[in-house]
Amino acid sequence: MPLDFSLSQITLEAVGGGVLIALARVTDVSLGVLRQASIRAGRSKPAWMLGFIEALIWVFVVSSVVQNLTNPVYAVFYALGFASGSFVGVILEGMLARGEQVVRIFTHRGDQMAALFRTKGYRVTQFEGKGLQGPIQLLFIHVLRRKALQINDLARDCDPDCFLVVDDVRSSSAAFHGGALRK
Repeated sequence: MPLDFSLSQITLEAVGGGVLIALARVTDVSLGVLRQASIRAGRSKPAWMLGFIEALIWVFVVSSVVQNLTNPVYAVFYALGFASGSFVGVILEGMLARGEQVVRIFTHRGDQMAALFRTKGYRVTQFEGKGLQGPIQLLFIHVLRRKALQINDLARDCDPDCFLVVDDVRSSSAAFHGGALRK
């Protein structure tokens, strides 16, 4: 089946169908990003639901594109929807920001920084260590994921040269420690 293209193939009907294909792809790819985040967090029920809806949309979209392979307008909208869906999915996943994270901060101002975080209500675990340039302190702060950026900003205000590492927490018993994560 040759892919001969002419401008006559760009009709209002083709563009309308293409927009629907792109919107459907944005939806199913965004759901795929959210499904992967659910899998990483160990949330199997939401992952199953999102996967079911994602696959259902994908089947309908692919069938409509395959039925119209002679018109590349549909393929272009399909690709546009896929790329946009990745973008939208990452933004949505960041906005939802479910789960917990551990922020590890390597600093030469550990006592000062730990005191700052404690006055803000965060639980901080502090360790002594040795770095390339001598003694260093390592702070562990366990927070809800949506609060991790605030930790970064506070840490940088206290020590612009600190080094931060943020890790996702798959499970914890933090809820049993006085609800400190709800901060």
